[in-house]
Amino acid sequence: MNREAWLLALIERLRPKFESLGAKLPDKIHVSVGFPSTRALSEKKQRIGECWPQASGADGSHQIFISPFLAEPLRVADVLLHELVHAALPDGTGHKKPFAQLAKRAGLEGKPTATTAGDELKKELQTLISELGDYPHPGLRNGARAKKKQTTRLLKAKCEKCGYTVRVSGKWLEVGPPICPTDNVPLVAEESDEEEEEDS
Repeated sequence: MNREAWLLALIERLRPKFESLGAKLPDKIHVSVGFPSTRALSEKKQRIGECWPQASGADGSHQIFISPFLAEPLRVADVLLHELVHAALPDGTGHKKPFAQLAKRAGLEGKPTATTAGDELKKELQTLISELGDYPHPGLRNGARAKKKQTTRLLKAKCEKCGYTVRVSGKWLEVGPPICPTDNVPLVAEESDEEEEEDS
């Protein structure tokens, strides 16, 4: 079983819970491990789950994403349950009162924007997890993909007559200085504080 199949199987096991709460999950829900659209790498308020409404899906289905940083099965399950509460409510509900009420009845605690499973819900989810087996996703280490240090310095080359200025790497200055298009004289190079951007 891959991680998406595990998440889908958990959704199916959670359907009766929503029915018992008087809420119905949509028949078709896509779920995947992927970065949320915003704050996926944020250090303070990292978004760890996201539910896209039916209106955004080309086939009219909700699409749920669970952060690849999550690997602990119980945490994955309670984040998924949070996103399913969104899916069970009309598009545009957000974290307003209907969401908060249904989330609380489902066993989620805390602020509507950052819920966690309460004690009873943890037991319930743990039972479902034991049926499914380990969550087949190793998780990403937060901060493991640090930006590469930018090492290529650009040099500023300037025409001493008209002031025309360009930036050029030292590699091309060794070949020869650029020529001013106005005065047709070699530009004089000086070191610049700017650094060339690198693709990551």
